[in-house]
Amino acid sequence: MTHPVSSGGAACRRRRCAALLAAGVLLPLPVLTGCGGGDDADQAGPGAQDISVTPRDKVRQGGTLRWAVDAVPGTLNAFQARADAATRRVTDAVLPRLFTLDERGRPQRNPDYLDAADVTEREPRQTVVYKINPKARWSDGRAVGTDDFAAQWKALNGKDNAYWSARNAGYDRIEKVEQGGGAHEVKVTFTKPYADWKSLFTPLYPKSVTGDARAFNDGAREQLKAVAGPFTVRERDGEAGTLTLARNPKWWGARPKLDAIVLTALPREKRAAALAAGKADLAEVDPADARAITEARKPLASRPASPGSPAGSPSGPGSPGAGSPSAGTPDASEAGRVEDADAGGSPAARGDDAPPRKASAAERDALRRYTVRKALEPAYTQLALNGSTGPLNDDRVRRAVARAVDRQKLADSVLKPLGLPNRPLGSHLLMAGQPGYADHSGALGGPDTTAARSLLADAGWKAPGGASAQPQKPEKKVEAGRGGSDDDKAADRELAAAVPVTPLSAVGVRSADLQRSTLLRQSAGLYKDVAAHLRTAARGDTTVAAYADYRRFEMLAAGALTAAEMIEVAPAAGGRGTGAAGAEIRAVDGKPVEGGLAAPVDAFRADPAARGPVPALKKDGKPLVLRFVLPDGPGSERLRTVADRISAMLARVGVQTAVQKVPDKSYFEDHIAAGDFDLALYTWPGSAYPATDGRPIYAKPQPAADGSLAVEQNYTRVGTDHIDQLFDQAAAELDEDASRELVDRADARIWAAAGSVPLYQRPEVVAVKEGLVNAGAFGFATPRFQDIGYKK
Repeated sequence: MTHPVSSGGAACRRRRCAALLAAGVLLPLPVLTGCGGGDDADQAGPGAQDISVTPRDKVRQGGTLRWAVDAVPGTLNAFQARADAATRRVTDAVLPRLFTLDERGRPQRNPDYLDAADVTEREPRQTVVYKINPKARWSDGRAVGTDDFAAQWKALNGKDNAYWSARNAGYDRIEKVEQGGGAHEVKVTFTKPYADWKSLFTPLYPKSVTGDARAFNDGAREQLKAVAGPFTVRERDGEAGTLTLARNPKWWGARPKLDAIVLTALPREKRAAALAAGKADLAEVDPADARAITEARKPLASRPASPGSPAGSPSGPGSPGAGSPSAGTPDASEAGRVEDADAGGSPAARGDDAPPRKASAAERDALRRYTVRKALEPAYTQLALNGSTGPLNDDRVRRAVARAVDRQKLADSVLKPLGLPNRPLGSHLLMAGQPGYADHSGALGGPDTTAARSLLADAGWKAPGGASAQPQKPEKKVEAGRGGSDDDKAADRELAAAVPVTPLSAVGVRSADLQRSTLLRQSAGLYKDVAAHLRTAARGDTTVAAYADYRRFEMLAAGALTAAEMIEVAPAAGGRGTGAAGAEIRAVDGKPVEGGLAAPVDAFRADPAARGPVPALKKDGKPLVLRFVLPDGPGSERLRTVADRISAMLARVGVQTAVQKVPDKSYFEDHIAAGDFDLALYTWPGSAYPATDGRPIYAKPQPAADGSLAVEQNYTRVGTDHIDQLFDQAAAELDEDASRELVDRADARIWAAAGSVPLYQRPEVVAVKEGLVNAGAFGFATPRFQDIGYKK
């Protein structure tokens, strides 16, 4: 690849890479697989968004959109704990969003409200000046301005307990809000730097809501008297389960194409019938219902025949093969899902497959009027390991459980049938395709049953009679045609599996380890040097190859630094050839490898996939049994299928699971939030502001004044002071690239702590009525409500 840098600089860069590779410094870093190439996250990949993009002049004026939601919003105040996905839909349509998100989750200035917004000063205090669009007005005729900003800051900064707000992140860093130099300027001064300042004042409420605690707490729950969006809140019908938004006649921007949007509460199990009856125009559906729509649109002769019927005759949709998605319908588990982690909602429960749903001939005819749109939702399903008590309080057991799970197989089962990208998510803080996304799962290590058994043995969990935990059935060798590639990848992941526990200086580590740490830190410095040259060459143009390489070398530097930190701590005193948590790393002949983590790659061998369970492990006479808590409603069938697969994987290393099914309505509050589980599955949303939004989810729990444990949203109760420090540093770093590097390091530490194991990015599958355009599976992107409508 040719880059716009001087030949001398390129040659120097090549020499540095060659030297690092020769020294073996790159071996412990799976992310450092080469010295060139671009950043995979620089372009939105497949699955980022799926809507029928249509120019406004091709969209007819008028019409009503009936949009299915899980429930009519319990509040229209996005900053209250009861806010949910429907709340977000309403506020996006009726209130100012100063920054919207594009399909890659990047904040974009919204010209309908802002002419400009910039950091004008960094010293002695960070200062941001917002230049408000002079046309921006509330529906009561008042201009959007400083009073609204100041009232929202005071309501959300946490100093006035009269306001029942779910969060104050960012607002608590503001020193003052005042009129700027111009009539339409707002000047915000911070007490300390805040990287995610673009997240503030979105949505922006009028001072009539935020200036009075009663209006904030109660008045904004069901009605917003003053709005400033393309739509206004017209009517709520609790009995019918609808909330109607009407076109705002005082909107100054592009005229909305629709006359009205009716948000309609429709349980998942009723959506296919509602679509067939023509009662909904836009609805997120389960994969089986999506398959029914897809099959209905096929010519009759191409549809699969149902059992006992001739080919080409009317049949049920889809092929009832293994691994096909299900028709699970979310009940309370879905109503409690987190769409906004900062709104205090509960995580979502979703799973993967079940037999396809049958459809009648009349229903198929009706479903032909719909199209299926699908994308990767900016949210991920995780396996949560409660580290506060029991066997999972031991980090070795948590890492063993995590390494016994084959995330790729789980992602395949959920995403492959939908034709969506099926790579397991490699980050807790960024979704695939977001700027800066990188896979840091190597900090934990890949799926390896041998490593998992070693970790469990090191933690004192042994098979009955002291025998090693080996499968009761012979293990299958590596599949034909796959060669040694999987072995190599597993070996690379093994090299990165280390979790800091004890400083090296306290245990007398060998000088060789210190030397490797030094080389890694030198590598990080060299990578940063190269990155600086490439950044200069890019001249701020994010589309050129130099910028892509600059981002890559920044990631390489972050990876090298993280690896150095991992080597600089030791799991236990003494011992040679130790890997994560003191588990011996063994060569092909079964002997310990001299040199531990830095041993050559070819000294390792991937563990073949084990078949069948092993005898239950015991410690002090007690069996290793983990309580797997799952929701029991019809909407959680797919989730329970994923849980079954995980249980089977754990059984292969001697870990037994006791599945406890609980009512959907109590799943989150009584079990997840209360810490009443060992293992659980739920979903967290992605964020454009990971330094801010990730901290409460992964912050180290702290003792409260009443003696309880304040966990914020860290329901696994696993965290470290270092992770907290990295989040704090990232949130205070105004250099975007430096902030991302700190987020990367925090993510690697979260992986290493093994409290949360991201499995896959959740699919977003949406049924869209024929002719409805600029709507569908939005992915990260903020819907542009004024452009949604019906094609001419």
